[in-house]
Amino acid sequence: MRFFGIVRDVPRTVRLLAFGSFLNGVVSFTFVYLFIYLTGPRGLTVPQAGVIAGVGGIGLVAGNFTGGWFGDHYGHRRMLLTGSLVSGTALAALPVLPVAAMYGVLPLAQYAAGVVRAANAALVAVSVPEGSRRQSFALVRAGSNAAFAVGPPLGALIAAHFSYDWLFVADGLGTLFFAGYASTVLPAHGTAHNRPVREPGAPGLWRELRARPAVLVLLAAILCVDLVYRQQYSTLPVFLSEHGHSAQFYGWLLSVNGGLILLLELPAAHALRRRTPLGIVGTGLLLVGLGYAVLIPGAGALFAVTMMASLTAGEILYKTTATAYVADQAPAHAQGRFQSLYAGASISGQVLAPPIGGALYAAVPGLLWPACAVLAGGAGAAVLAARRLRGPVREEAPAPVPERQAQPG
Repeated sequence: MRFFGIVRDVPRTVRLLAFGSFLNGVVSFTFVYLFIYLTGPRGLTVPQAGVIAGVGGIGLVAGNFTGGWFGDHYGHRRMLLTGSLVSGTALAALPVLPVAAMYGVLPLAQYAAGVVRAANAALVAVSVPEGSRRQSFALVRAGSNAAFAVGPPLGALIAAHFSYDWLFVADGLGTLFFAGYASTVLPAHGTAHNRPVREPGAPGLWRELRARPAVLVLLAAILCVDLVYRQQYSTLPVFLSEHGHSAQFYGWLLSVNGGLILLLELPAAHALRRRTPLGIVGTGLLLVGLGYAVLIPGAGALFAVTMMASLTAGEILYKTTATAYVADQAPAHAQGRFQSLYAGASISGQVLAPPIGGALYAAVPGLLWPACAVLAGGAGAAVLAARRLRGPVREEAPAPVPERQAQPG
């Protein structure tokens, strides 16, 4: 019952976006099976599949970094719909395209997906008054995490009973369905949250960031920590396998991680909503570093479980709080670009973590986990120190618009 009480505190627009994120996430399973699809049914070599998957990842990161600029200029709702249409169409068509076309179409689909991610975050930010955003971002993340628990097993069933081609068709059609759903629940015209108009003489993005040095420190810290955080999907399973742990044990660790986040992140965001955000984020980053430090002395089951528990606690603390902090610090005319910078930093490890971590692990295996611990620990310490940095003088926030008028544009 307490859960439903927390959800009721979240604006209706955000609840609808969270449900839409769940629906879209359930069928967004193609990235899990992309490498298998390319090296199996498509008959590509491992290096060829690596190149296609790599350029797709670059497209995703680029879409996250730039999607907010489009939203600030053309409207976040419009960019969410446009990105969903482009991504859905490209994914649905991918199985019938020749391999050569995949080098261009897959990055396009991933770029559009990145734009959707940035637009979704910006829509949450503009739909919630400053200071009340943590629960809203936590709810949207809960929808995505719940979808990830359902999506991969569903994808495996589709691939087993039909074919891998149908994974892309289902993902594409699901994304197009999300576009239709979003166009219905996000009205095209509203009075409260239309695209902000930048006043003549308003500072540019770099000047706005320089006026908020703590935001710059946070973005740099998130960029570093995501490189560390995503080692759990690349070098960690290799490390565990080489030390006698089965794939089932690794899968169990990830399941526990996802389940705890799904159960605890929203209540934690609600319980800590009055606490200083940078203190919570800094503590979370330190816990990520501590988790990898646990692996330095050994690779036994207890070490691995303790590592994942610390990593999970850190993720629960820092991800939602950092997203909300960036939204609270953003000026109205640059909300989308601020969210884009955070979204891009928070997913950069998807491209950077496998090659950098893999190269270090291959060259000096014993150095990887100390390096991860130092990098995440340093990032956490920097964020904690950033609490002393001064930001711009903030004007009193306008009174929240009643829910029936809070319509994003």
